[in-house]
Amino acid sequence: MRGPWAWLLALLAGGAQAVSIANPWTGQPLWWLQLLSLGGLVWLLERAPNPRSAALWGWLFACAWLAGTFWWLFISMHTYGGLPAPLAVLAVGTLAAGLALVYALACGVFKALAPVHTAGRAIVFASSWLLAELARGQWLTGFPWGAGGYAQLDGLAVFARYVGVYGVGWVAALVAALAVLCQWRALAAVAVLAVGVGAISLPPADPADPTVWLDVTLLQGNIPQDEKFEPGAGIPVALQWYGEQLVQATTPLVVAPETAIPLLPQQLPTGYWLGLLGRFSSGTPASGGQTALVGVPLGNLQDGYLNAVVGLQPGQSAPYQYAKHHLVPFGEFIPPLFRWFTEMMQIPLGDFNRGAVGQPSLPVGVQRLAPNICYEDLFGEELGARFMDPATAPTIFVNISNIGWFGDSLAIDQHLAISRMRALEFERPMLRATNTGATAIIDHRGRVTQALPRLTRGALVGTVEGRGLNATSGWRITPYAWWVARWGLWPLWGLGLLVWGVAWRRGKPAV
Repeated sequence: MRGPWAWLLALLAGGAQAVSIANPWTGQPLWWLQLLSLGGLVWLLERAPNPRSAALWGWLFACAWLAGTFWWLFISMHTYGGLPAPLAVLAVGTLAAGLALVYALACGVFKALAPVHTAGRAIVFASSWLLAELARGQWLTGFPWGAGGYAQLDGLAVFARYVGVYGVGWVAALVAALAVLCQWRALAAVAVLAVGVGAISLPPADPADPTVWLDVTLLQGNIPQDEKFEPGAGIPVALQWYGEQLVQATTPLVVAPETAIPLLPQQLPTGYWLGLLGRFSSGTPASGGQTALVGVPLGNLQDGYLNAVVGLQPGQSAPYQYAKHHLVPFGEFIPPLFRWFTEMMQIPLGDFNRGAVGQPSLPVGVQRLAPNICYEDLFGEELGARFMDPATAPTIFVNISNIGWFGDSLAIDQHLAISRMRALEFERPMLRATNTGATAIIDHRGRVTQALPRLTRGALVGTVEGRGLNATSGWRITPYAWWVARWGLWPLWGLGLLVWGVAWRRGKPAV
């Protein structure tokens, strides 16, 4: 197959991959559509006359997939950032086209290295796809939003506790390739393995580690993004509403989202910050004192600024602080040579300092809370740095976000799916407090147990079950948590490169 028909099929298959991540009708992932999409790509690559054509078709597939996945960046740049619409469209397209290059390389190398044996070709394809996903997720700070593994939340995600989202993506690519290449016995073996893994993935609770529940209040202010940092509009509304909710909360933990307080503490009205400090300093943890996690910028012009979470609770010599480590390019830091681009957008607080990886958790009773901000929960390898010692590993993740930058779009659903995958990988619940949604409680099995309607103002009161409270035995952390804490994603890089090396040694590459 050559020419426009192959290009059209590549674009359609890539578009199907985008839909599989979060379909436009319900926002839910479609695991079977992702397998069909990858299968369509494999079918095309099998008919490519040479590696160059395979690379082009893979690039078209990835362009359609990526642009169809994060098209909502247009909203942040144009609607709220003020960038002219043609430039915003160009920026999204350029980002997708640039990231798609790693998939073009993967498809070209697959065509060049693919052995005669069909099972071997399936393994080479899956490993090539894995390397492309890893490259997109880590190079130039990484932007792995919409990785294929997220489509498998209700499918092959049973493997998540062992190999993480990238490993799940490898399994999905292998299954799709085997189906196309007619290795039905191998495909059946993978299916049986998936069923077996699912049966043993969630061991029963240890009787020596009793279940402990924590009552929580998660706040969702729904402050319009175009008003959020305006002195005469969103700022006074946010200060009043969040201030009232923090004071009135009765649960042991209350969480407000990213930049819920949109001013530096020294810029707040007289007595506001001191009032919050006094409100949560009363009592003791043992006598029912409360803890608040609040998103607020910190810093000054001389030392720089932080996108931070402040923890307020009784008995503190100073408030707990968590500073965001994985900053958003152009939104939270300015890459070299691109200041001209950010100056065309009216996005406040656009250049932050980084926090450290693996910052300490916040103790709340017997729980250990690990905050992360915005899309930091996209980087499981960084969250995993806290799991080196099972005895001090987090028992609950807390994500605070502001997806208001992207309007009422699929970004909300996609981000919820990302948090669900982290819960599956680490078998830890995830609390989500956001400005516009999705504010939710996710249990350690990746299930949403309670949630607020998006784009509404309200407080979600519920309970969450902490996990690994007496982490002394090996299964208290997942196999993925164990190895990613020690080696990051290098084992997966090693797998992909090893397969490439074996394929290279066993057959002369095509030309």
